[in-house]
Amino acid sequence: MTKQDRWFSGETQVYWACDALIKGREISHKTEIREAKGWRLGAIIHRLKSEYHWPIIAEYKGPENVAYYRLRPGTDPARLIYPPSASGLSEGEA
Repeated sequence: MTKQDRWFSGETQVYWACDALIKGREISHKTEIREAKGWRLGAIIHRLKSEYHWPIIAEYKGPENVAYYRLRPGTDPARLIYPPSASGLSEGEA
Protein backbone atom coordinates (compact mmCIF):
# COMPACT_ATOMS: atom_id res chain seq x y z
CA MET A 1 0.00 0.00 0.00
CA THR A 2 1.42 3.36 -1.00
CA LYS A 3 1.33 6.46 1.16
CA GLN A 4 -1.41 7.92 -1.06
CA ASP A 5 -3.58 4.84 -0.46
CA ARG A 6 -3.49 5.53 3.28
CA TRP A 7 -5.46 8.76 3.22
CA PHE A 8 -6.92 8.29 6.68
CA SER A 9 -7.96 10.84 9.23
CA GLY A 10 -10.26 8.86 11.49
CA GLU A 11 -13.43 10.76 12.23
CA THR A 12 -11.85 14.14 11.70
CA GLN A 13 -11.47 16.34 8.65
CA VAL A 14 -12.13 13.93 5.77
CA TYR A 15 -14.96 12.21 7.62
CA TRP A 16 -16.47 15.55 8.64
CA ALA A 17 -16.35 16.92 5.08
CA CYS A 18 -17.93 13.80 3.57
CA ASP A 19 -20.60 13.67 6.27
CA ALA A 20 -21.49 17.34 5.83
CA LEU A 21 -21.68 17.05 2.05
CA ILE A 22 -23.87 13.94 1.98
CA LYS A 23 -26.21 15.61 4.48
CA GLY A 24 -26.76 18.35 1.90
CA ARG A 25 -24.80 21.04 3.68
CA GLU A 26 -22.90 23.83 2.02
CA ILE A 27 -19.51 24.10 3.70
CA SER A 28 -16.60 26.50 3.64
CA HIS A 29 -13.12 26.65 5.10
CA LYS A 30 -14.47 28.72 7.98
CA THR A 31 -17.10 26.06 8.71
CA GLU A 32 -14.39 23.38 8.79
CA ILE A 33 -12.23 25.40 11.17
CA ARG A 34 -15.16 25.95 13.53
CA GLU A 35 -16.60 22.41 13.48
CA ALA A 36 -13.72 20.05 12.69
CA LYS A 37 -10.76 22.13 13.87
CA GLY A 38 -9.23 21.57 10.42
CA TRP A 39 -7.66 23.77 7.82
CA ARG A 40 -7.29 21.69 4.64
CA LEU A 41 -10.80 21.74 3.18
CA GLY A 42 -9.62 22.82 -0.28
CA ALA A 43 -7.26 19.84 -0.43
CA ILE A 44 -9.96 17.45 0.79
CA ILE A 45 -12.45 18.74 -1.77
CA HIS A 46 -9.86 18.47 -4.54
CA ARG A 47 -9.13 14.88 -3.63
CA LEU A 48 -12.82 13.93 -3.34
CA LYS A 49 -13.41 15.38 -6.80
CA SER A 50 -10.32 14.06 -8.57
CA GLU A 51 -9.77 10.65 -6.98
CA TYR A 52 -13.25 9.69 -5.81
CA HIS A 53 -15.22 11.54 -8.52
CA TRP A 54 -17.60 13.29 -6.16
CA PRO A 55 -19.79 15.81 -8.03
CA ILE A 56 -18.92 18.79 -5.85
CA ILE A 57 -19.90 22.31 -6.85
CA ALA A 58 -17.96 25.33 -5.65
CA GLU A 59 -19.60 28.72 -5.37
CA TYR A 60 -17.54 31.79 -4.55
CA LYS A 61 -19.23 34.39 -2.36
CA GLY A 62 -18.60 37.74 -0.79
CA PRO A 63 -15.94 40.37 -1.30
CA GLU A 64 -13.23 37.91 -0.28
CA ASN A 65 -14.44 35.34 -2.85
CA VAL A 66 -14.76 32.55 -0.26
CA ALA A 67 -15.39 29.06 -1.68
CA TYR A 68 -18.52 27.26 -0.51
CA TYR A 69 -18.82 23.60 -1.46
CA ARG A 70 -21.83 21.32 -1.86
CA LEU A 71 -22.81 18.20 -3.72
CA ARG A 72 -24.57 18.66 -7.04
CA PRO A 73 -28.36 18.51 -6.50
CA GLY A 74 -29.75 15.04 -7.06
CA THR A 75 -26.54 13.24 -6.06
CA ASP A 76 -27.27 9.83 -4.54
CA PRO A 77 -24.86 9.33 -1.60
CA ALA A 78 -25.23 5.56 -1.93
CA ARG A 79 -23.56 5.73 -5.36
CA LEU A 80 -20.50 7.67 -4.20
CA ILE A 81 -17.10 6.11 -3.67
CA TYR A 82 -15.94 6.91 -0.14
CA PRO A 83 -12.36 7.40 1.04
CA PRO A 84 -11.22 4.97 3.76
CA SER A 85 -11.63 7.63 6.46
CA ALA A 86 -15.32 7.95 5.66
CA SER A 87 -16.17 4.44 4.52
CA GLY A 88 -18.61 4.00 7.41
CA LEU A 89 -20.80 6.69 5.93
CA SER A 90 -21.54 4.50 2.93
CA GLU A 91 -23.05 2.00 5.36
CA GLY A 92 -25.47 4.51 6.82
CA GLU A 93 -23.30 5.67 9.70
CA ALA A 94 -24.21 9.34 9.15
